[in-house]
Amino acid sequence: MTTISQSRVFLAAMTLGASFAGHALADTTVVVGYQQIVGPFINAIADGSIDAAARKAGYTIDWRQFSSGGDISTALASGNVPVGVIGSTGIAAATTRGVEMQLFWILDNIGKSEALVVRNGSGIESPADLTGRNVAVPFVSTSHFHLLVGMDQVWKIDPRGVNILNMKPPQILAAWQRGDIDAAYVWPPALTELMKDGKVIADSEQIGAASVPTFDGLVVDTEFAKENPAFMQAFTDALAASYADYNANKAAWTVDSAPVANIVKTIGGEPAGVVEALGMLSFPDAGEQASETWLGGGALRAVSESARFLVEQKQIDGALDDYAPFVNASFAQAAAK
Repeated sequence: MTTISQSRVFLAAMTLGASFAGHALADTTVVVGYQQIVGPFINAIADGSIDAAARKAGYTIDWRQFSSGGDISTALASGNVPVGVIGSTGIAAATTRGVEMQLFWILDNIGKSEALVVRNGSGIESPADLTGRNVAVPFVSTSHFHLLVGMDQVWKIDPRGVNILNMKPPQILAAWQRGDIDAAYVWPPALTELMKDGKVIADSEQIGAASVPTFDGLVVDTEFAKENPAFMQAFTDALAASYADYNANKAAWTVDSAPVANIVKTIGGEPAGVVEALGMLSFPDAGEQASETWLGGGALRAVSESARFLVEQKQIDGALDDYAPFVNASFAQAAAK
């Protein structure tokens, strides 16, 4: 979660006998970067449904797991990954800095799945108690964005008085276990582990209601999408099928179900934690993806607002006049037909 400057997620195609920007050949291999987030997308990786759709279109996917959106952004910018997972704030930061990419699928509406959790016995009872404390968060993430938004717009806390530490989720968990940090703003499975001996005092549903919502999305290198429409549509169609299946059968995603086992196998964690995390998120189907709520307008507003806030927080030098070129609803629209 999804990461503020929520992320540098990027894409690049590695081909056998063809260049990255060239037209797809039968043996084209595409590197796709993903993170430790729960949802139908991860199950679709594990059950092979996206791979099967890609093969029919003449592509093979090389799945690469990254520990943060910032790492994916770096890989995308360097041309090592042409498709990847990045949060809404990361999209704002990366596109402002000149990365040519397009958001083409909303993986999840983050809501309660990203939260500020404090250690039991820390003496922190509300966000006002964070002053002078060590708070960990993955920089350039949606969690980082909402932590700063919460301090600035909701809790009226000066962030300069809080020791905000840049840590990836696995580092946050290790630091928590060592007693090096008092609080963290993060997502499952790390969040689930921290909650075992901590408590949530704020989450992104609350902060989003007071500002703008955050989401995790899939982005694609702009030139790659243009040159490889068959891959993009096959990939998106498989996503649409997996999301439709989840929304129709979510009650069946229990601790002993195959989809939950697939998610645990792919990103780690425990079945109960995965089920809990699924309940904190919402997963828009293809019709919702293409609607005004998301790719038809809402996602653009969220990215634009995120960029403006990043400027205020001096995370980026300035915002663009228009982020519309970085949102592409066409593949979701086709999948919804």
